[in-house]
Amino acid sequence: MANELDELTGSVNPEGRDVSVIEKQLPVKVGVGSLIFEIALWCLGIIPGLVFLFMKIGADNYFRQLQQKIQADASNIDNLLEQRVQILQNVAPLVSKAIDLDKDVMKAVAAFRGGSSPDGVRNQVASQLDTAFGRIFPQVEAYPELKAHASIEEAMRQNSYLQKEITAARSLYNDTVNLWNTSLFEWPTKMIVAARSGYTSRIPFTASAETKAQARGTFFV
Repeated sequence: MANELDELTGSVNPEGRDVSVIEKQLPVKVGVGSLIFEIALWCLGIIPGLVFLFMKIGADNYFRQLQQKIQADASNIDNLLEQRVQILQNVAPLVSKAIDLDKDVMKAVAAFRGGSSPDGVRNQVASQLDTAFGRIFPQVEAYPELKAHASIEEAMRQNSYLQKEITAARSLYNDTVNLWNTSLFEWPTKMIVAARSGYTSRIPFTASAETKAQARGTFFV
């Protein structure tokens, strides 16, 4: 049997392909077959019916706990973003032409702390922070006396560290979201419980169009 995917003779796209996260939540639905399956278990006897009932209770507890895990992962990202806001507030007054974005960013961070706001708000604040640091640090590079300032040097180091931590936290968040999304469609127990609870799939972290454009830019000249 020939390879279904043959890198030597198969079709390729020489221009490459970019990918994006689809902003769509998929509802979980079960049909008549699932209802017949449950009725059949009870028809086989009380023990099979009770066993499946306890399995559904376990699945319901599983989803409730997983939701709390998603909230905790999202809150961790929020905390790291807030630390970047604090760094921005500390370093901005030290730079001669610092931008006046601090108050707006702090209000936005306060609005989504605890995971109460959609991920789009979190992404927007993260993008604002990236823009703010992107406008401040080039000025630091242009002035050796600023670059040599101990507080600014420490802020740059902390910003670099926090950006790595945010990337790791987003990966952890995406892993938990992926676990949620795959668990929703595990038939029969979890899928039946998810459908009757009205659960939908969740959207993982998405990078902004501005961030993607910057990633394609030239960093070293």
